[in-house]
Amino acid sequence: MGKLCGWITHDQPAADVLAVVRGMLPGCSESDVASRASGVVAARPDVVPAIATESNGLLIAIGGRVRGTDAAKLADLYKRLGERCLEHVSGSFSLAILDPQTGSGLLAVDRMGTRGLCYASHPRGLVFGSTAEAVAAHPGVGRQVSRQALFNYLYCHMVPSPGTIFREVRKLQPGECVVFRNGAAQPRFYWTMRYTDQAAESIDVLESRFRRLLRESAARAIGGDTEIGAFLSGGTDSSTVAGLLTETRGRPARTYSIGFKAEGFDEMEYARITARHFRTEAHEYYVTPQDVVDTIPNVAQAYDEPFGNASAVPTYLCARMARADGVKVMLAGDGGDEIFGGNARYALQRVFQGYWALPTGLRRRVIEPIMLRADSPNAIAPWRKLKSYVRQAAVPLPDRLETYNFLHRAPLSDIFEGDFLQQLNPEEPLQLQRAAYARAAARSYVDRMMHLDLKFTLADNDLRKVSRMCELAGIEVRYPLIDDALVAFSGELPPDLKVKGLTLRYFFKRALRDFLPPETIAKKKHGFGLPFGVWLREHPSLKAMVHDNLSAFGLRGILRPAYIGHLLRQHESTHATYYGVMIWIVMMLEQWLAAREL
Repeated sequence: MGKLCGWITHDQPAADVLAVVRGMLPGCSESDVASRASGVVAARPDVVPAIATESNGLLIAIGGRVRGTDAAKLADLYKRLGERCLEHVSGSFSLAILDPQTGSGLLAVDRMGTRGLCYASHPRGLVFGSTAEAVAAHPGVGRQVSRQALFNYLYCHMVPSPGTIFREVRKLQPGECVVFRNGAAQPRFYWTMRYTDQAAESIDVLESRFRRLLRESAARAIGGDTEIGAFLSGGTDSSTVAGLLTETRGRPARTYSIGFKAEGFDEMEYARITARHFRTEAHEYYVTPQDVVDTIPNVAQAYDEPFGNASAVPTYLCARMARADGVKVMLAGDGGDEIFGGNARYALQRVFQGYWALPTGLRRRVIEPIMLRADSPNAIAPWRKLKSYVRQAAVPLPDRLETYNFLHRAPLSDIFEGDFLQQLNPEEPLQLQRAAYARAAARSYVDRMMHLDLKFTLADNDLRKVSRMCELAGIEVRYPLIDDALVAFSGELPPDLKVKGLTLRYFFKRALRDFLPPETIAKKKHGFGLPFGVWLREHPSLKAMVHDNLSAFGLRGILRPAYIGHLLRQHESTHATYYGVMIWIVMMLEQWLAAREL
């Protein structure tokens, strides 16, 4: 993607500005840098546009695509409106506006967080960059790893914003900006998703508007590009995007799909159903265990922080296949679940939320004392199921969503070394989730869960995964389903139109019932899930790589070696897929740290 970096200080810039910039953003030339007095901005275009320039006395850097404006217009807006200029900006972007005369500045990312931006505030000023590593490379910041971030990674399988892997560096959350004034950096949300409990229009009118907005969003994403393709997993979102690409361009879209020769993981037949339905020019690739061995080092090192989503591997292989075919832009369907109610937990939590409709006294004085005590009945199957239901239902949202988290399956003192555990807050991952859940401008728990997922599932995870893997493959990715206008429309849909009873994506599928194949409408969500745990049992090279990495990680003083041994034994003897997840998480962390000699 297009990369940015820069800083504003209370004194003069470094004597050799270009040397510092190149340390933060390798490959930059003098033409990529704009500087004045105590401020510097730099941009290096890559698969995504980026620009650094001076306009109207301001230093401006833009990465990605800001719709309806350019640097000169942005400078004028900022001069007139200050930080409120962001109310007039849309698209997929990161940006920095520095005013060297006043020593102030503004940083921002788009509403969905599709473009990353990190920053560090220190006594001499403010440093920013598109990646955490870029900011940490500045002489005034440093690369000290945060123990809290290591814990958060092992809990969340990525480092959730606003933290980063580096202790002094922060990253912006979706719809967030940072105002730098009088030597202080103040983050705030300039945009918040709005939800409603009652539709203002009939469902027929809403469907008509939705189909129009969907086609307009696709047209904006496609633009005038000709060397364009689409990811196709065969699910609702990717099938919709593939169909829109075909319809908009008036000829078969090029689609790219990944398969796995492992029972329960391969969804290629659904991709083929969509390809036949829309008559796409379909391309397929079956991932092998050796592909995983060969790809792991590149994937792990490509991220500016440890990143543990295993589907990054098939995403990269799919993007690489498209790039080899001459494609320069890929459309991805990410985001539909988080705005139209497609994640399975939305329906599951409706079952658990029914428990909270019972009178408080009945729950706390009768049901829970009986069912949650240690000697409550366990022998009879119905009792065991009821006890399990009450145990989970009694936990309020959003904490209940983490019931099966690996770090809740055993005492933390059995998992982590004592010295490591004493220097962090084990509640922080849940505190971050509670904050995002509570911040939602919604009353319904369904909308609140979707708001939580906009940050944790989408911005912190899926968008980071797809964007970085496409960049690694040398290809740009765009996300038509999270176009600003379409996202705003989704907030107008009441929760019962998104999740109707236990039916997910009710409105979306109803509105596209004559567009998508019936098999796609009926299928359950899957995606590019990697059968890592299964292959780990079978493939010697993969097993050797895992054991080498986990042995090395056991010497770092983070996880107890006994716990690592427990993971490996459980993987071999019980549930390969379940325990394979945590093994992957630890391996990718070791790969990332070792590559940077940290």
